[in-house]
Amino acid sequence: MERYDLLYRLYGNFDADAVRDAQDFVDLLPPLDSAVALTHWQEVNDELTERKDRIRRAFPDGDRYAELAAHATRDQAFTALDLFTKYGRSVNALVLDVDETLRSAGRTDNEIPREVLHLLTEFHETGVPIVICTGQTLENVKGFAIQGLGNELVHSGDVSIVYEAGTGVFTPGHGSDTKRLLYETLDESVQSVFESVRSRVIRDLPDGLRGCVHLQGNEFNVTLKPNFETGSDDAEAVIDDSLVYLLDLLGEAVTDDPDGPTWTRAYYADIDPEIEGVLAARGEEPDPETTVPYDVATTLDRVTIAYYHADAAELSAVDLNKAAGVEAALDVLGVDDPFVLMMGDSKSDLDVMEWAADEDSGIAAAPDHSSPGVLEHVRRTDDLVFDRGDAASVLRAVYALNLLVD
Repeated sequence: MERYDLLYRLYGNFDADAVRDAQDFVDLLPPLDSAVALTHWQEVNDELTERKDRIRRAFPDGDRYAELAAHATRDQAFTALDLFTKYGRSVNALVLDVDETLRSAGRTDNEIPREVLHLLTEFHETGVPIVICTGQTLENVKGFAIQGLGNELVHSGDVSIVYEAGTGVFTPGHGSDTKRLLYETLDESVQSVFESVRSRVIRDLPDGLRGCVHLQGNEFNVTLKPNFETGSDDAEAVIDDSLVYLLDLLGEAVTDDPDGPTWTRAYYADIDPEIEGVLAARGEEPDPETTVPYDVATTLDRVTIAYYHADAAELSAVDLNKAAGVEAALDVLGVDDPFVLMMGDSKSDLDVMEWAADEDSGIAAAPDHSSPGVLEHVRRTDDLVFDRGDAASVLRAVYALNLLVD
């Protein structure tokens, strides 16, 4: 109750909104070569210092509560207190999806907001490692990470990149562990399936897909992306076609039997309602009585076909997922007893969320447009659902949690 009373007093007796607005202005004002702007910045900074000093004098642990007022709204602070009451520990690593989580095509012009980038640097300065966890290629992720966070931070030894949804982990500054190619640990039989599909996927494209899709430049996964705006009707049509094409290629890669494509369609339709729905919409749903031979099913048990509506169709390995990648990244970073904040929106992010829940190793947050399984998990656990493009709200709540614990 003591923390509750102190928070109640902080937000009831002080203008915390003004403190936070001043802190944001001081932190986020872009560099300007203007004497007037610099003078105004100094005035706001002086006012911020004065307001923080009043809080410091009013509380026994004044620095802590001054920083709480400067970083979190009342609701965010009390969310942090709820998390502290439930878990009793601070977050010691951030695990962050990027697309439609940190940034949004619909709300942030597909850029990570400056507020989010600044909060990440603040976490880094307090010793919290950052794991960027994405389905994108390593080169893409490195590019925007360095551009947004800066070369020094990315190469500080406290940042790791899980790329291609867990096929590899890149952690600059860790010698022989800087790059771990997790796909090299797969059985040769599984690797040969991927080699077969990759060698044919563009060469054997049907006429209806030529010029409409491209192969993402992955190291291992086979991902077809639309040559149309993600989410558009055209993108939906070509990704649906690409999904069926990948299913059939996979069927031909796992067996010489001409029924291979029929078996792969039946196998994945049985385990994934979205794939079943795409096949049904095309009038190509498999016979429910189809029996997949044991040896074919055993291979398919090791392979994932992922469907991302109007965005991508992807072939990946079951043993290589974001959860496996995150565990490897945390190992390299030396986080021995992880309690992470996992932020994501897709089925691949759910793997990490469920791992964290099962191992008592963290909490999950998601934007309100996430896939149904992700939203169900997040609402069932701590209900850390945020508006599209507003990842900063959860980061502020978790920053406040760490202030309360420390």
